[in-house]
Amino acid sequence: MEFGARVKELRTGMSLSQKELSEKTGLTLRTIQRIENNEVKPSLYSLKVIGEALSADLTEFVPKPETKPYEFSLTIKITDMNQLINDLKTLIRNNWKIILLIILIIFFISNYDEIKSGFVDGWNGK
Repeated sequence: MEFGARVKELRTGMSLSQKELSEKTGLTLRTIQRIENNEVKPSLYSLKVIGEALSADLTEFVPKPETKPYEFSLTIKITDMNQLINDLKTLIRNNWKIILLIILIIFFISNYDEIKSGFVDGWNGK
């Protein structure tokens, strides 16, 4: 049985109109109509308030995740990897001077203290 039909069955079993259910839940009349006609999937909040208003457990209609919690898949297309490698080759070929300069600057910044002490020791003749 679909969720909308179940809500309608419970609502009519309690002799409630859609408007009365709307007032009990705080949802709009149009929302109740859409849920009963299966035009929308109700939010968790809607499920909760409808369940409380109809004194029913509607959690059976909450979709259960079908995937395992630690399962994942990784798909790499070889053509994509080849394109990535070709793009990297082109980038390096066209910008090798800038890349070399950036690498040297990073090297000097990260090793500044050692380079400075080497120059000072060389200057002092040690």
